Amino acid sequence: MACTLTTGRKIPCKSAFGGIKKVLFADYGTIASIAVDSATKEATITDGSPAPSWFEYDVKGNSSLETTVTSSRENGTTFYTQTLNLTLTYLDAKTQAELQTLAVSRPYIVVVDYYGNNFLCGFENGMECTGGTVVTGAAAGDLSGFTLTFEGLEETAPYFLDAAVSADATQIDPTA
Repeated sequence: MACTLTTGRKIPCKSAFGGIKKVLFADYGTIASIAVDSATKEATITDGSPAPSWFEYDVKGNSSLETTVTSSRENGTTFYTQTLNLTLTYLDAKTQAELQTLAVSRPYIVVVDYYGNNFLCGFENGMECTGGTVVTGAAAGDLSGFTLTFEGLEETAPYFLDAAVSADATQIDPTA
């Protein structure tokens, strides 16, 4: 890998808006490969056999994706910790059952932000659930719902996908 710089970066306008809109999960091992465009640095998913089925979870507020870079001069290593903090409001049995399956699996995760960016997390090693809560809250304004934290250790930051992935199944309506 060449360690030659290629460009700089300007300060953008102050128009950023944080947060994520939805998260999609697929079984690990169902993506055959990805192709990264050398000019745009965006990735294209090459479906495996069978092709991945994506399951969509809509989120609003309190959910985030953070990537931490860890680099060691002494060891000559660099890796990226991809951390998804997911908050799902409202408690229901169907969601709890699905989350129990997610907690023991190692899925690929696509995170969609408010700009329409699609980030593929856990491509090489999958994402692991490292913790979470099922909480009723104490006061009227407290969270009654689920929280989960997923973490992936990867050689790269999450890939920007060049196209959105589509959900393959209906979603749980927790109030139905």
